[in-house]
Amino acid sequence: MIGFLLDVDDLADTRFAISPLREVMGSLRALRAPGLYPLHTPWRRSVLDRLDPADARLLGALVSPALTLPDFLTPRPTTFAPAIEDQLAVVGATPPELMRRDLYATHAPHPLPDALRQITARGDGPVAELLEELCALLLRYWELAIRPDWRRMRLVLEADVTHRSRQLATGGAHLIFSDLHRNVRWRDGVLSIDRMIGRHEVAGSGRGLRLVPSLFAHKPAPPLSADEPPMLAYPSRGAATLWEPRPEPDTSALTSLLGAPRTTVLRLLAEPLPTVELARRLDVTPSAVSQHLRVLHATGLVARARDGRRVLYRRTALGDQLVGRP
Repeated sequence: MIGFLLDVDDLADTRFAISPLREVMGSLRALRAPGLYPLHTPWRRSVLDRLDPADARLLGALVSPALTLPDFLTPRPTTFAPAIEDQLAVVGATPPELMRRDLYATHAPHPLPDALRQITARGDGPVAELLEELCALLLRYWELAIRPDWRRMRLVLEADVTHRSRQLATGGAHLIFSDLHRNVRWRDGVLSIDRMIGRHEVAGSGRGLRLVPSLFAHKPAPPLSADEPPMLAYPSRGAATLWEPRPEPDTSALTSLLGAPRTTVLRLLAEPLPTVELARRLDVTPSAVSQHLRVLHATGLVARARDGRRVLYRRTALGDQLVGRP
């Protein structure tokens, strides 16, 4: 079990963040252990078909047989949604002794894979060369495996954050922690993560807690080292819908009246939905959805109501009549 000791200041500084590099590293687990990630099977096949074998060998060496990841390759986000380039810049500044510590800890008690043997060499030169190679490799892998679907992925992650923010507003931190995962428990000022390889406690000491939703997390994943500040990657809601096909274009008379985008939005609003969830389902930006919602609301086809910090939209009776549903 790993525990985070969180005082009042730490709870006040509990924040969510979306980490592109975390998704990159998490996706390597899906490549290595497909049985844990059945939802990502089509994605995995597509990536493996295009991945250079030499790149695949080094990428695979970054994940241990127990599916642990090096802490220096999953840095704690300093902003809500940092760019992958900014995160790799942080990785590129990793001191050699920290890189060695994390790679050994990741693979313990097993020996290091041959692809990482450079860190056993005398001096820091080979370690620095490996670090530079890894940064270039991870950026190359991002371009091939994650960036083509990143907009859709980010919308799913943002929808999860929207849901958690509503929980925070209605039930406080206790409600958030109780709903993250069955392995997470909040009691007496300690956030406990069960079924972990590590056995230690980390004092927040005013550093706060970062909660990072991930589409490639099959269970909660804190840092391996007790020296790292509190951070927890957890399975994001909505992963099951990530690879759903986009709604088919509407060809009815209603499309001629409203246009295809607004017709699709109207059909989706049989249930109350926030802007970010509509954007995710349509694979467009939230601002594009907002424009259509303003028109539909102004014409009386859609009603809106505030629910905590978010606004929910739903079809009105007139909207139901137009789509042919009483």
